[in-house]
Amino acid sequence: MFYTAKLIYLYYKYKHQAGKVRGSGCYWFVTDLYLRWDFCIFALIYGTAPVARWNANALFRMTFEELDLTDDVLDALYDMNFRECTPIQEQAIPAALAGRDLIAVAQTGTGKTAAFLLPVINELGQREPSEKVKCVVMTPTRELAIQIDTALEGFSYFLPISSLAIYGGTDGAGFAQQQRALKNGVEVIIATPGRLLAHLQMGYVDLSEVEFFILDEADRMLDMGFHDDIMTIASHLPKEGRRTMMFSATMPAKIQKLAASVLDNPVEIKIAVSKPTEKIDQSAYIVPEASKTPLLCHLFESVNSKRVIVFASSKLKVKELSRSLRRMKLNVGEMHSDLDQEQRDEVMHGFRNGRIDILVATDIVARGIDIDDISMVVNYDVPHDAEDYVHRIGRTARANADGTAITLVGERDRRKFKDIERFLGYAVRKGELPAELQGGASYSSARPDKGGRDRRKGEKAAGGRGRRKGDRPTATAPAAANAPEKPNNKPESATAAENATPAKGESRSKTETQDKAENQAKAESHAGAETQAKARHGRRNFRRRPKAQQKPE
Repeated sequence: MFYTAKLIYLYYKYKHQAGKVRGSGCYWFVTDLYLRWDFCIFALIYGTAPVARWNANALFRMTFEELDLTDDVLDALYDMNFRECTPIQEQAIPAALAGRDLIAVAQTGTGKTAAFLLPVINELGQREPSEKVKCVVMTPTRELAIQIDTALEGFSYFLPISSLAIYGGTDGAGFAQQQRALKNGVEVIIATPGRLLAHLQMGYVDLSEVEFFILDEADRMLDMGFHDDIMTIASHLPKEGRRTMMFSATMPAKIQKLAASVLDNPVEIKIAVSKPTEKIDQSAYIVPEASKTPLLCHLFESVNSKRVIVFASSKLKVKELSRSLRRMKLNVGEMHSDLDQEQRDEVMHGFRNGRIDILVATDIVARGIDIDDISMVVNYDVPHDAEDYVHRIGRTARANADGTAITLVGERDRRKFKDIERFLGYAVRKGELPAELQGGASYSSARPDKGGRDRRKGEKAAGGRGRRKGDRPTATAPAAANAPEKPNNKPESATAAENATPAKGESRSKTETQDKAENQAKAESHAGAETQAKARHGRRNFRRRPKAQQKPE
């Protein structure tokens, strides 16, 4: 064990020095290779096989030093504690540095931001600063645009690269500030499609020298209806000498169609959607739609209700659910598209610093928003697909922490949740409803009972709509005595049928006979009224008006 400990000490000592000393890459590569293999051999000898296996896997993981990045970029990565590439970075960065178009499919949280920003920063950093726009990054939401702009500032800390985040939801002063920055000149624009198009239409944005066109979360932008805006923006870009990179979490047909229109012989990279980490305690409750909010309130009463994100499918549900939780005196914030940028920033800032305990949000927060210490995620509605489910619950159990994910499965969402379980490869644990909410359908019944409809038909056939006239309760004696006498305009057959109420214990056949007599009397009455109307108006093809339109005689 002495030699093992010594090798660990030497390994991290030399790795720390190699991060600071440039120009000794060959020496460090040989030393690192030797130390890693030596450590594996000694670890195997002394019985620390799991550590040896981890180190052997790390041996084949690419580091940023192995990429063709400048020292200024590597220094920024080192200061930000970035050492090794993620799979998407390992495949995308070399292709982008080689000048190829690429389309990459990888879920949120795999390091896509660095995968497309580092090649751009590496190339622009080797030139003189320019006032022309050289790179355009398109994102679906304002929060993601701000986050990418913040990451770019960190990666280019030692380089004079200017950037600007452009998004809607701001007041007139915010729009004017963006306008001044665009007129003064900026190299990198990170924008939502609608707001960038608004600036383009005003005529002071020049995109004729753009060299990098990046579409982040392309599938989400198409889902939000930005296809036409993206194509309009792309028409303002040069067709020659432009590199286009598209990143998406899924690859539906509409993404392939968009890629064919904006990409030129791209490199295709596909990283499999990873399953949720084992540190997430997943569970689901099969609950009727009307009982979801009471169940959620019960959960917040029985478990810790701090650092929680609740995802709902629409902004209307977000508003209603937020009001319900505030009635419980819970500290709740809401995030949806109706909020302007100042309100969104205030909510996110309050949630990050702990002033807000529960954040109720649409899928705005599910992708690309980096908040580490989330204790629980609740899916108030089942996500549309398995990738969205992974993105949502991936907000918790970050930074090697534990987390909880709860999904409320309504009656219409059982089949959808079955598909998610099929993707995960296992059944999510089902929670037991509180006693006051029990009585709903079980999870095993994927469809309503077919016999229910037939049973209802049988009840209607046996008893008709509601009670028969003979079953109606009679008025009390004083009320009957004081009630005015109504004229009886019905035929005698109808009056006889009504007065012949079945006595207790009479047979079913006698009751059916009385019902038939009553219906026949009604038919005769209607036929007589219709005949009189025909004679009065003298029309050959007479059609009865609805009761509301018939004129009094």
